[in-house]
Amino acid sequence: MTSKRIYRAALLVIGDEILSGRTHDKNIAQIASWLQVQGIRLTEVRVVADDMDAIAEAVNALRTKYDYLFTTGGIGPTHDDITVDAVAQALGVPVVLHPEAHAILADYYKDKEGGLTEARLRMARAPEGSGLIPNAMSGAPGIRHGNIYMMAGVPSITAQMLAALTGTLEGGAPLLSETVGGWIKESEVADLLRQTEKAHPDCQIGSYPFFREGRTGANFVVRSTEADKLAACMDALCAGLAARGFAFTRGGI
Repeated sequence: MTSKRIYRAALLVIGDEILSGRTHDKNIAQIASWLQVQGIRLTEVRVVADDMDAIAEAVNALRTKYDYLFTTGGIGPTHDDITVDAVAQALGVPVVLHPEAHAILADYYKDKEGGLTEARLRMARAPEGSGLIPNAMSGAPGIRHGNIYMMAGVPSITAQMLAALTGTLEGGAPLLSETVGGWIKESEVADLLRQTEKAHPDCQIGSYPFFREGRTGANFVVRSTEADKLAACMDALCAGLAARGFAFTRGGI
């Protein structure tokens, strides 16, 4: 279902390993890209430590502010995987052993060394009233409760969970984009960017400078949910660059 309404999401990245720098997060980019295709805009990202109260506080702040809240990390088999407990605390519900998750894990580990241990069984725990997000890679499912979607921290597993969710969330029109770039200092076209965006209120223009080969340049990204308005804004921006004597490349450089 598509509409002119803008659906917004937040992402809560959980884990001491992210904040320590030991692990470089890759989920923000892949979730943001996936959400755009679903017609949902990732509007805010927070990173919190493995702290029950901090996670619960962030969950309550974000789930009430946005249409959707995604979390990554903290749903594994170890003692510091406390996302389920923290979300349950935020919602004011108990943690239960989810019967479907239990069955999935029992089947997955039936022919694996060690079988379904107590540690592995932790991955069947969920806040009471939860549904599951299928995971084709490692068996252990993600968890959904209301507008909260709890997913793994491992990017490849997160990707599998996103694939399972594709087309199931209500969103608006997907955000489209086009890029134009050149060896242009963004300060030299700041007025042009502002004037062009003001003249095309259904579009947004982002400026992304870079430094390569000893030279300064920038790519300008025009975004809109409507293809015709995106094209008109892009044409106006290119015309403005040409009128000021700047060489540019559609598609960016």
